[in-house]
Amino acid sequence: MSQSAVEKFVDLIIKSDSPYSDVDRIYVTNLIFRLIGDGFGEPTEDSSAVDLANDLVDLAIEHGKVEDSITNREILEDQLMDLLTPIPSTLNQIFWNKYQQSPDAATDYFYHMSQDNDYIKTRAIAKNISYETKTDYGNLEITINLSKPEKDPKAIAAAGRAKSTSYPVGPLAIENEGYLGRLGYPARSNHRVIRMMINGEPWGFQYSPYAYFGEHAIFLNQKHVPMSIDQRTFVNLVDIIKQFPHYFVGSNADLPIVGGSLLAQDHYQGGRHTFPMMKAKIDRPVDLGIDGLSAGIVKWPMATIRLVSKDANKVVNAANRIAETWKNYSDESVDIRAYTDGTRHHTVTPIARMNDDQFEMDIVLRDNQTSDKYPDGIFHPHQDVQHIKKENIGLIEVMGRAILPARLKTEMKEVEKYVLGEDNQIADYHKPWADELMKRDHFTKDNVEEVVDQEVGKVFGRVLEDAGVYKWDDKGQAAFDRFIEQLK
Repeated sequence: MSQSAVEKFVDLIIKSDSPYSDVDRIYVTNLIFRLIGDGFGEPTEDSSAVDLANDLVDLAIEHGKVEDSITNREILEDQLMDLLTPIPSTLNQIFWNKYQQSPDAATDYFYHMSQDNDYIKTRAIAKNISYETKTDYGNLEITINLSKPEKDPKAIAAAGRAKSTSYPVGPLAIENEGYLGRLGYPARSNHRVIRMMINGEPWGFQYSPYAYFGEHAIFLNQKHVPMSIDQRTFVNLVDIIKQFPHYFVGSNADLPIVGGSLLAQDHYQGGRHTFPMMKAKIDRPVDLGIDGLSAGIVKWPMATIRLVSKDANKVVNAANRIAETWKNYSDESVDIRAYTDGTRHHTVTPIARMNDDQFEMDIVLRDNQTSDKYPDGIFHPHQDVQHIKKENIGLIEVMGRAILPARLKTEMKEVEKYVLGEDNQIADYHKPWADELMKRDHFTKDNVEEVVDQEVGKVFGRVLEDAGVYKWDDKGQAAFDRFIEQLK
């Protein structure tokens, strides 16, 4: 006879690294009943933890324990998943014990556990559209992000009535670990954080629930301090890859427009993925006068200097020299200004990784000026490409992986109809681009999807060129060389 969802879920809890064993079976069953109401329900063929948890949420709604809403379902599902998740002290002990075998063994365990307990939303992530586009800079990675959670209408309606709360202080605060969630704030009962030291300070390591690439990790400062790029940043990045040499790690810039969306919380992103920028070759070497360090300008749409050495300190010192020089460097001939009216515009996006036994760090120069011609940013996607991408160009996109809005999935279907001459509802802001495509591409029913996809990828290449402070023309590269001279 098939087991009920409750019985199967209890079996999974007892077999997991949760605090419970077989002697706790009755107790765990009653824990579940507290959440969903009494009653095992009908036998079920479901066997995965996610499916069973969904069945149990349905039972809870049927029993009148919760109202059927997006927020209530998420909160209850995460409470159920929390039962089969190790408590933080146990998880950290397991992680660091496995770390003694190898860093890979430790992260493999934590990553798979974060998938198995549905903290990493693998089913939602699988909805994303991903492909590659060939460009002069190598193949760029294009992702249309369809995994973003659906907004709860009740949460939207309640937002204006809700009392403000400062706990947790933000989505990357360590206090999110085990947080129940509420209207307008995500459920985190099944969320866990690995405690670690970075450069002598307490940090946390977790995965992103809506990962944009393989093993998308986040390293978060346990102190609630804003993002900043300085020598400490470069030391921290190197310390992380010393501890996890199979991961890359990078930091968003610390200024608006060119920075990430969470500048209020000091954090880095990393993981196990080789981005297009990492595959890009050196266009020409540069001499920074540091023995044992090689450096070069990368053939990449955004102005990037690559530093390589077996000595981590040499990489850190060179990175800091570049960042500090860039912070105060101006070249009016190419619209580069370090300050206007006392406001700083220059910072960098650094990315570190191990390459065999060498420390490798890419330093991307950023400038967040605006102007009358470019009110969104001089070095930001310009108006003619914003129909595809108008958001900030953060760390992941700097490295060549586009995170494009979900609206494009349906909008590009209308573009396809338009270029085929079929009835369509193309958005007005796509028409100039679509008209240009029709002049240079031949569309058929067989090729239209592929061609439009590739053209979207080419637009992303242009987006990165817009964000690059030194363009790949004679004027731009001569200006880049002038900056390099300041580093010697």
